[in-house]
Amino acid sequence: NKVATLTVPDSFYYLSPEDANRVLVEAWGNPPGSMTLGMLFPSKFSPLHPQAWGVTIEYEEDGYVSDENANEINYDELLSQMQDDTQTSNEQRLDAGYSAIELVGWAAPPHYSADSHKLYWAQELQFSQVEQNTLNYNIRALGRQGVLVLNFVAGMEQLAEIESNLNAVMAMTEFDQGHRYEEFDPAIDKVAAYGIGALVAGKVIAKTGMIAGLLILLKKFGVIIVVAAAALFSRVFKRNKQA
Repeated sequence: NKVATLTVPDSFYYLSPEDANRVLVEAWGNPPGSMTLGMLFPSKFSPLHPQAWGVTIEYEEDGYVSDENANEINYDELLSQMQDDTQTSNEQRLDAGYSAIELVGWAAPPHYSADSHKLYWAQELQFSQVEQNTLNYNIRALGRQGVLVLNFVAGMEQLAEIESNLNAVMAMTEFDQGHRYEEFDPAIDKVAAYGIGALVAGKVIAKTGMIAGLLILLKKFGVIIVVAAAALFSRVFKRNKQA
């Protein structure tokens, strides 16, 4: 919608939302759900290659996310809270037929650049009955009215390769003039109900005023990559069941 521009170098290729959905659902075995804005893949791999990894693209127009307290966040404490939340929600996942999850820790601790207004971090996840741990690598680019969401779909064994491509992927996304973070106007623009810490924790303020977990379901070759949370999980599960 002319909010941002994605500049893809020769070392990557882009798949449309329709083709990305075919990869996620038909090739990689995800349950059907809401469409992304497409996916990025390294040029050396087709989506069906055993070592393939990709980056999903989404946009959340929740308003301007303040970075005022970005340097004051204790990410060790935040990790502990996230680990407790993950354990608490395991019962719901098991009841729904999904594996229990352990948030092992940071695969890469959160880092926010005040110059580029971009945030990245990675989590290491352990799914029950799965030998190899899962990598959940995230990038968030802040804009005037919302956040560009880029999530790597990969395994822990690909951490080094993902990190070697991290800067290239972050450099591809830029907000267009009129939608950039520094163009925020407090007199007319909406401010998001959460900050940098909530982006990392995957939490949003629900209409009830309570904080609810934000979860996304992604699978690669039978392994769930990112976990859906309580409020959203119920809605996504029902929608997938109807589909």
